[in-house]
Amino acid sequence: MSAYVLGFHEIDKTQLPLVGGKGANLGELSAIDGVRVPDGFCVTTAAYRAVVEGDPTVSALIDGLAGLRADDRPAIAAAGTRLRTAIEALAVPAEIERDIVSHLAELGDVPCAVRSSATAEDLPSSSFAGQQDTYLNVRGPESVVHNVRRCWASLFTDRAVAYRIRSGFDHRAVQVSVVVQRMVFPEAAGIMFTADPVTSNRRVVSIDAGYGLGEALVSGLVNADTYRVRAGRIIDKVVSTQTMELRASAGGGTEERRVEAARQNAQTLADEQILQLETLGRRIEAHFGRPQDIEWAMDDGVFHVLQSRPITTLYPVPVPDDGKNHVYISYGHRQMMTDAFTPLGLSFFLLLDEWLGRPKMDVAGNRFYKDMSHELASTWARPITLKSLGQVDVLMANALRTVLSRKDFIRSLAHGKTSVLNFGKGGPLPMARQYLKLSREDDPRVVPELIAQNEASVARLRETIAGKSGDEVFAFIIEDHRELTDIMFEPRSVAAAFLGIQSVNWVNKHMNAWLGVKNAADAVGQSADHNVVAAMGLDLLHVSDVVRQYPDVVDHLGEGGAERDTFFSGLSERDGGDAVRQAIEEYLHKYGMHCQGDIDLTRTRWSEDPTLLVPLILGNIKNFAPGERERRIEQGRAEAERTMNDLLANLRSRSKRKAKKAARQMSLVRHFIGYREYSKHACLQRYGLYKQALMGEARKLVAQGVIKDPEDAYFLSLEEFREVVNTGRLDYAVITERREAHESYQKLTPPRVITSEGEVINGEYDAGSRPEGALAGIPVSSGVVEGRARVVLSMEDAEVEEGDILVTVFTDPSWSALFVSVKGVVMEVGGVMTHGAVIAREYGLPAVVGVEGATERIQDGRLIRLNGSEGYVELLS
Repeated sequence: MSAYVLGFHEIDKTQLPLVGGKGANLGELSAIDGVRVPDGFCVTTAAYRAVVEGDPTVSALIDGLAGLRADDRPAIAAAGTRLRTAIEALAVPAEIERDIVSHLAELGDVPCAVRSSATAEDLPSSSFAGQQDTYLNVRGPESVVHNVRRCWASLFTDRAVAYRIRSGFDHRAVQVSVVVQRMVFPEAAGIMFTADPVTSNRRVVSIDAGYGLGEALVSGLVNADTYRVRAGRIIDKVVSTQTMELRASAGGGTEERRVEAARQNAQTLADEQILQLETLGRRIEAHFGRPQDIEWAMDDGVFHVLQSRPITTLYPVPVPDDGKNHVYISYGHRQMMTDAFTPLGLSFFLLLDEWLGRPKMDVAGNRFYKDMSHELASTWARPITLKSLGQVDVLMANALRTVLSRKDFIRSLAHGKTSVLNFGKGGPLPMARQYLKLSREDDPRVVPELIAQNEASVARLRETIAGKSGDEVFAFIIEDHRELTDIMFEPRSVAAAFLGIQSVNWVNKHMNAWLGVKNAADAVGQSADHNVVAAMGLDLLHVSDVVRQYPDVVDHLGEGGAERDTFFSGLSERDGGDAVRQAIEEYLHKYGMHCQGDIDLTRTRWSEDPTLLVPLILGNIKNFAPGERERRIEQGRAEAERTMNDLLANLRSRSKRKAKKAARQMSLVRHFIGYREYSKHACLQRYGLYKQALMGEARKLVAQGVIKDPEDAYFLSLEEFREVVNTGRLDYAVITERREAHESYQKLTPPRVITSEGEVINGEYDAGSRPEGALAGIPVSSGVVEGRARVVLSMEDAEVEEGDILVTVFTDPSWSALFVSVKGVVMEVGGVMTHGAVIAREYGLPAVVGVEGATERIQDGRLIRLNGSEGYVELLS
């Protein structure tokens, strides 16, 4: 066996570092019964290293790519040109050339295809497809060797270099092998996806077919026929007009030829051939264990497979075990957290369901998905489910309505017990009794009592957990979830939160019906009592007022002097630093357990990294005068009082009975809507303390040499973490593998609704009366504003000024500190009663949520008009 050249028969998936993704896949394909792969071999990465990286000049040029930015096209173009020119001029050592010529002789005197095969290409996590070059109809050993050099050089095309920079790949970590393969001169060729690339349905095969060489399809030279096949039945055909095809030239290379008139509008493949391809695709998919993107060619009626790679854009599907159809909704869209969880975060969140006795949620792409099949199959639960989801995410509810319209799919939907009325172990009756009692009494002391009970419980937890270590930390945390679930789902607590929501709904519905006033509760609920999330943003204004008194501290923070590990010690060295430290520590004691994506235990809390608050504090100092907190609170109360007085005066002039009912409901809004956000805060208070204890154990594992970094523990489940602490043993490859998987999952966009067939179902809005070209969404906080769009994907990158309109994917309670600095909010995810909507109304900010692709469709800095009353965003010139 040569170190530099391997035949396909010598290759399997274990040799990917030697032959790259394409080469490894061809070796695997060659071993599958019934799959014809044109003979060939791979010039290995060992040859690339010996010739390319072994040259000092080229090696230095590769090192020079390290400082380039992906958006610096001129610099990338110049560096790439220098590299490619240098590589193509290199001499190929005699030993390597002899090996190539020897393997060519075994193929016979035939034209070849010469293709690059990079080690980061055609992989399950990323395809890198088309990043390097392919040369067809190459004739003779000298020409083959020349094109091998060109393939090596193609590792440094402008596109490949920029792609690696964006994807975070080290330029030296990616190497290239070269595939040399007997050329097929097909009558027809194309691409086959064993999962529908448009809908992601795993049961549908999609085939593109065109005359001549398949490169014509890839390059966009021709329009292909498209066939869709399901279980041996052609379900759709689109036959395209083909006027050009790509054929081999007599002297080498390829040429475009005109398709004769008789074939231009004919179907490229016969129906029987289409079904043969489906069978072939399913055989290849079964071998690799996942959906494939397959290049094929048909020569003299026989199908040859030229390549197969995993489809990397498909979102993973929960796998049911009952053979029935299932429908899943994204729990992350409901919780305003669509990022991927780590394994520790996943297992932690599932503890809540375990203690509540609820069905365990499915996990796909490291995100939670809830099986809604039983609810949709139930005639009584279905309307309740759709109405409830409509409050959270209209697009999700509409997507489920689309599923319900598919009678064939619904006919095989799984049936079973629904969770619509699952209120935990106590059931719905205790909550219902408390709801009626609270509604009747309207006692303003209830919410303060509930908050005090939780604060006392948290204080006990803080004291008790501090004395735990080793296995007893895990045992204590698991047992403490009993108290956590009791607090979160205690009947009076749930009833109080629900009463606030229902009172808001009542006020909106009846003020619109009786007076024609829309969204009246938006103003009625401003500066409502006991809203912990609203207070979080307002209290940071107070911290900012403390900081602004000390210019030395402001300069220190503004110059980037604050660092995570030395944040407080750095403050102590500044004039006024002790006063600022006290203010920030008091703030963190109350709210430090929050952060972006806080329902994942492993996300960095403010208390762990106070520098996350620095941009918000500096923004507050820049945008507001001292005393803004008190002004905001008073303005909100005044607006609520004015609105209630106006509405009630109007009602009294029409009906004293209606005015009395409305006054009672408005009072309930003032007393209870603020508590809507508290149960999550209570959960996060415990999460913050749990995490402190767990990270203490992780640091011990680092000291023992079991893991390399405390955050390695994030990639273990809670039970695995516990076992490692108890045994002191761990296969570190598990951490590496899961970290890589998490990074790949993080790049995927989670669908709102996905079926067990893998089909992504997208909901749509009614067109309504929105202006032409406006972006549709859900109105959640009334008002119309114009301003500069500030697209923010992460809190730590937030730089907003007063008058900006925040445009982001989703928000959770931690974003309330940013809401005080903007005058409107646009989100891709959310509904009427999700966190961002509630806080927007509390702060009096017009807001539209559920705007699909907002962060991509709205340019940062673009002037926009946001209509929070009707639910759309206009892009202004």
